[in-house]
Amino acid sequence: MASEGTESSVPRGNIAGFFEYARDDIRSGFLVFLIALPLCLGISLACGYPPIAGVFTAIVGGFVTPLLTNSELTIKGPAAGLIVVIAGCVSEFSGDGMSGGWAPMDQQAYRAALAIGFAAAILQMVFASFRAGILGEFFPISVVHGMLAGIGIIICIKQLPIALGVAASGEPLEILTDIPHLLAEANPAIAVIGIASLVIMFAWPACVQPWPFLRRVPAPIVVLLVAMPAGYGFDLLHEHSYYLQGHEYQLGEQFLVSMPKQIFGMFHDITLPNFAVLADPRAWKWAIIFFCIGSLESVLSAKAIDAVDPWKRRSNMDRDLFAVGAGNLLASLLGGLPMISEIVRSKANIDSGGKTRFANFWHAIFLLLCVAIIPTFLHLIPLAALAAMLVYTGFRLTHPTEFIHIYRIGREQLAIFITTMVMVVVTDLLVGVLIGVILKVSLHLANGVPLRSLFKPYLEVEDVSENTSLIRARDSAVFSNWIPFRRQIEQVGLVQKRNLVIDLSGVQLVDDSVLEKLEEMREAFELEGLGFSVRGLDSLIPMSDNALATRKRTLGQMKRLTIMAPSAVAEHLIDEFFERGVTGYTITECKGGGRQFVDGPLLQRARSVRLEVLVPTTKAAALIEFLRSEILPEFMATICLETVEVLRSTDFE
Repeated sequence: MASEGTESSVPRGNIAGFFEYARDDIRSGFLVFLIALPLCLGISLACGYPPIAGVFTAIVGGFVTPLLTNSELTIKGPAAGLIVVIAGCVSEFSGDGMSGGWAPMDQQAYRAALAIGFAAAILQMVFASFRAGILGEFFPISVVHGMLAGIGIIICIKQLPIALGVAASGEPLEILTDIPHLLAEANPAIAVIGIASLVIMFAWPACVQPWPFLRRVPAPIVVLLVAMPAGYGFDLLHEHSYYLQGHEYQLGEQFLVSMPKQIFGMFHDITLPNFAVLADPRAWKWAIIFFCIGSLESVLSAKAIDAVDPWKRRSNMDRDLFAVGAGNLLASLLGGLPMISEIVRSKANIDSGGKTRFANFWHAIFLLLCVAIIPTFLHLIPLAALAAMLVYTGFRLTHPTEFIHIYRIGREQLAIFITTMVMVVVTDLLVGVLIGVILKVSLHLANGVPLRSLFKPYLEVEDVSENTSLIRARDSAVFSNWIPFRRQIEQVGLVQKRNLVIDLSGVQLVDDSVLEKLEEMREAFELEGLGFSVRGLDSLIPMSDNALATRKRTLGQMKRLTIMAPSAVAEHLIDEFFERGVTGYTITECKGGGRQFVDGPLLQRARSVRLEVLVPTTKAAALIEFLRSEILPEFMATICLETVEVLRSTDFE
């Protein structure tokens, strides 16, 4: 591992690394190819493109991007997260893909989408040249996850009918309301393939736990091993009908993947864009959406893979985005889908022992050989099996654990997450993301963030020693002013090779996105052998117990527990309180008594103490129970519990 070796032992994707790590990269490339092949076909069909288009994209990504990027472990190719965008573009130009047969209008819409993908690729390359890779830092985490969850729901809704062997069209909500009818009209033979495939996708990870040697077999391959013989058994290669419970159902090649009918026939499917469509203003709307969503997903995926790189290598996001743009440029000219750094295949690359970026190259080689030499074999893949894989992918994008994770960061983040997700489903991707960002900004303003600091951080830089600098933030540190904040951190620390201290004690609010990105910066500084620390968070109140919860300057609510008790029990009380998590106390000697002592001389009344402690609400109940069960039965005491607001309440935790 990296921690045990030297810099020279870290795998690098150069000429020497190509030969030195060829064995590991070829093996990993083959295993990734097994996952990529069915997903490339399925994603392409879901986008309204011919199935071969997804394979073109992965091949181009494997050949082109390793030459341009320094991202060592990412696999480039089509991604489920772009299905909604690309399918929306195809639909805008009157295409519906192969759902109703490949008509001339579908071919026109396909060529229009290729031209739009070409324009988006130009935008990616231009913006990457001006360091646009940092734009991925702008969007709040809860909005991005909400967007992906919304995409996942749409994928599930649109692919489920295909898995059941029925045609469905319209907006996601229209299809969702029509689900009972679609279930009633399902083609039983196709539904058997689709449901069996879906069960395998969900059950396979659990089934292989007792047999470690099976864990390297990807679930999509198991699906194909079951679905292709089933399709052959149902004789899907020939048009025919069958009857079941008085209903007639049709079977035939329309339920199989359309592939070239001869060896090297894929080259006849190369399709050029229709650049004339770029004169239509609608084309540029979609080009901007392609550019924004594709770039964002690609940057986020590359960062996620960097975070789990065993050698802690870091990708240059601008260079990686340029490489993706170059790949998209060539893919669009050949008839391929837009590509991104695809996280599922990239993670599989790590798990399979890939060492350098050439694992991406080898996975493309295997795809090229497979599609060029055995296209007629791939034609046996049932569409229902591919749809089931995408339903599973969509489910993972909106997995319940996502809701739990966001909720733990803060209830306000869950509100942003759900709002973005719902708006993506009921409106469109761009509107959903915009509404999520507006809600996030509104919550920040409601929590006291000054309007002037919403997009501009107020920072003071001070040299505190020969090799250490301090950046003191004022007003706010939030997602919308993070990009200039980050650039200041990089300039003072990474560029000048200085240790850095970030002081947040002067801000009104620091949000969850900035806290997560500060943690990423700490890791970047460690890789450079520099110190990086954040201070001042203890002066802000977190909105939840999570370490990444948004923190704001406010009075925190605490419980003040007051006990009037005999002096003899004071020391015992203090010891017991400390054992139960109390951090401090105030004690005052006093005299007093109940009605039975009211007539006696004041100086003869029993000596008592007034003991006060401040504790978090979560600890108050345990203290009250202790006093009720152990103190009150033996001593005469008065106990009061009240809610108070305290500055720097975290000092008492």
